[in-house]
Formats: sequence, C-alpha cells, structure tokens
Amino acid sequence: MTDETDDYGDLGERRNRRIRITAWVVIVSLILVGGGATVLSLLFG
Repeated sequence: MTDETDDYGDLGERRNRRIRITAWVVIVSLILVGGGATVLSLLFG
C-alpha cells in the first residue's frame, strides 16, 4: 500500500515539473514570436 502512494507521489512531481517546463516554454516562445514587442512597449513606454 505504501509503495503505491510513493509511486503516485513521484508521478505527481514529474507531472508538475513537466507542466512548469511547458509553461515556461510557452511564455518564452510568446515573447520571442512577437508578443514580446507588445509587452516590452507596455513596460518601457
């Protein structure tokens, strides 16, 4: 019983890490593609 919960915990950590990496990739790609121009113009006027 405890082995199953440990495995499930590892899967949860891997899933969270994958989601976090995917989110950063999406953010960086949006900035590089052209959304970054809008964001930078809003930030720096």
